[in-house]
Amino acid sequence: MLKDLFQKRKYATIPSEKTKREIPEGLMNKCPKCGTIQTSKELEKNLKVCTSCGYHYRLSALERIQLTLDEGHIVEYDTDMISEDPLQFPDYVEKLDKAKSTTKLQDAIMTGEGTIGGYPVIIAAMSFDFMGGSLGSVVGERITRAIEMAIEKKYPIIIYSTSGGARMQESILSLMQMAKTSAALSKLSEAGGLFISVITDPTFGGVSASFAMLGDIIIAEPAAPFGFTGRRVIEQTIKQKLPDNFQTSEFNLEHGQLDKVVSRKDMRPTLIKLLDMHGMKEEATYGE
Repeated sequence: MLKDLFQKRKYATIPSEKTKREIPEGLMNKCPKCGTIQTSKELEKNLKVCTSCGYHYRLSALERIQLTLDEGHIVEYDTDMISEDPLQFPDYVEKLDKAKSTTKLQDAIMTGEGTIGGYPVIIAAMSFDFMGGSLGSVVGERITRAIEMAIEKKYPIIIYSTSGGARMQESILSLMQMAKTSAALSKLSEAGGLFISVITDPTFGGVSASFAMLGDIIIAEPAAPFGFTGRRVIEQTIKQKLPDNFQTSEFNLEHGQLDKVVSRKDMRPTLIKLLDMHGMKEEATYGE
């Protein structure tokens, strides 16, 4: 019928900005590797590992500690230490303040003590979301003090590394932390202490060139990229195409730079097994 041509039709409409805003931010996550969409709840339940491809999302220092220590409980060290601006580097103070506000951390590291499977340990966990996990004076000092506490208490120390390298805003003061942390680990070794280094995505520059690669046992999460200089710089220097898996934990394991690649769900059981194998004594109390 002719009148049917003039009937109102329903058309799909583009959601308004108001409708979009009603969808809570952070509710869904798209895997950077395979593109799978997962709810935040599902991702959290799987320890922030993609259920489709096994991609390991980056974790904050606090998340690392909560997944590692018994009941996620830590007696934190040196919480009053904060980075200053010794070189009056432009905008450094503003960047520090922004990082503190965003991450709720004082710097790119958390250190302290707790237990894993009942075994007392000293732990240090770096956070890439604080200025790229850069190695500054405070990060180096806190790691050094944690190592010294491990020597004093005769506890093993576990360090989770993630970093883009030295903190350029602190120049030579940042580079000094490489030697300082390495010297402290040498003393730990002389005292017969145990250092387990856990490398996570990504670990480069001064961190990989110092304490991250000095562990008695060095393990890494799957596909975690680490090395001294980034892939692009190396390719430009040698004028050659590097393998697709270059600098991943699997590549480095193949070339003798690692002892083991361990998935996140197996990390805590693996650490407990290592502590047990090395005869670490279980104690009921700590942090006295």
